[in-house]
Amino acid sequence: MASDEYDYIIVGAGSAGCALAYRLGSDPSIRVLVLEAGKTDGHFFIHMPAGIVTLAGKGLFNWGYWTEPQANCNGRRMYWPRGKGLGGSSSINAMLYIRGHAWDYDHWRQLGNPGWSYADVLPWFLKAQHNERGASEFHGVGGPLNVADQISPAGINAAFIEACVQAGYRRATDFNGPTQDGVGYYQVTQKAGRRWSAAQAYLRPAMARGNVTVLTDAHTAKVMIEKGRATGVVYRKDGKDEIVRAAREVVLSGGAINSPQLLMLSGIGPADHLKAHGIAVVADVPGVGGNLQDHLDAATLYHCRTRDTYDTANQLVTLAKYVFGKTGPGTSCIAESGGFLRTAEGLAAPDIQLHFIPAFVIDHGRTKMKSNGMTLHVCLLRPESRGSIRLKSADPLQSVAIDANYLAVPRDLEVLVKGTKMARDIFAQKAFDPYRGEEMEPGANKLSDADLAQWVRARCETIYHPAGTCKMGPASDAFAVVDNELRVRGVARLRVVDASIMPSVIGGNTNAPTIMIAERAAAFMTGDKLSGADTAEAA
Repeated sequence: MASDEYDYIIVGAGSAGCALAYRLGSDPSIRVLVLEAGKTDGHFFIHMPAGIVTLAGKGLFNWGYWTEPQANCNGRRMYWPRGKGLGGSSSINAMLYIRGHAWDYDHWRQLGNPGWSYADVLPWFLKAQHNERGASEFHGVGGPLNVADQISPAGINAAFIEACVQAGYRRATDFNGPTQDGVGYYQVTQKAGRRWSAAQAYLRPAMARGNVTVLTDAHTAKVMIEKGRATGVVYRKDGKDEIVRAAREVVLSGGAINSPQLLMLSGIGPADHLKAHGIAVVADVPGVGGNLQDHLDAATLYHCRTRDTYDTANQLVTLAKYVFGKTGPGTSCIAESGGFLRTAEGLAAPDIQLHFIPAFVIDHGRTKMKSNGMTLHVCLLRPESRGSIRLKSADPLQSVAIDANYLAVPRDLEVLVKGTKMARDIFAQKAFDPYRGEEMEPGANKLSDADLAQWVRARCETIYHPAGTCKMGPASDAFAVVDNELRVRGVARLRVVDASIMPSVIGGNTNAPTIMIAERAAAFMTGDKLSGADTAEAA
């Protein structure tokens, strides 16, 4: 085989791309190329869990996107951190392992996607996982993705959980078990106190085999399509355009922003939009870049009267504990406890998620606070509003127009207002009496629903779960981009494998579901009938 031809080309070394490379490369006769626009993941703060705080701003490992002005959020342009480099967002996220509610996947099936019900996808979650709690009906062992209980969560989390119980909510010990509802500690994708990203779990073992090649600082510009099928890609590295060919398939795993962008740059998307940018139409697929969904979040903040939060932690002591013992605040995922609640009776599944942070977190952690406090995030799990990704230019190095269209549907705002009132009620419980100081956000003077709605519009932010922009759906859905085996409509030998294929965003953190999607896709591509979990060859 020529040096510029591989069996498979994977664009993007994020959570999905890493998992896919590992599974496709399990056959030693198969050659896989992974193209990543970012850099390698060697930085200390990637592997130290609490390093997430330093990775929030735009830099080497973060695309640092901004949305278009959001009409229903006071015209604000909103900051969207996304992972850039090996591991993608799994190298800068909070490491929470959440599968989602069974209803999410049964809903996908009801939308016309056979093979994606909860019963269908659960075995692939188990195959991916090595849960340190051991094997069960809901947990796997022996898989590449290590899932662990937290080592040193802050003691004040216990007060939060007890306050939730006092407010009438269920104490939960496993959000990925038979019941998602309730409050408790999150499990995390860590191993021995270190972040266990998709790059650590999947990509490095894949590279060790010798048949998986990874190129960093390689920005894919276009998928080459000849006679209706994908034959390779053009990418830019060191200022030069390079061509590489795929004998079998090209797979886009760039995420909910970059995958639709690359499809459109390659002539696949809404025809009128492509023509407006001077791009020749290869396939008129109107759904590309549409159906954008994201989990919007509103955070309630209180001052803390004691020194029990991370705002008071000594940085040198924290670093020493971590370096020499892999204990202490350095192992923290920051969002250590939380839960899944319902704002109304009769809902099929929880509609809000809580993330309790024993610190003040403002502006994604980019604004440093001098005071001591607690933050309770309320996340809208099932938004009805839909946005879009659109090209601003035919230049592949230019960012796209991100219009999340937040709060376009009134019910989304109503749920966040209800959730904020529930957060206030939790803080008011007896368990918080030793800690609770003055309310900082929304502010004690904001009492009415109208006040809270105004505050939500002014303060809400993403909690980092964009999805849906290359949605999976049946042929009868004119806006479906991929079929139920994730093949792009209208172009052969081309798939999309990442969170963009979700018809509806799942009710929870999206990293574990994205890895499951890649496991499922690899099986479609290789004919794997789920022979069982297998252990990664390298740590």
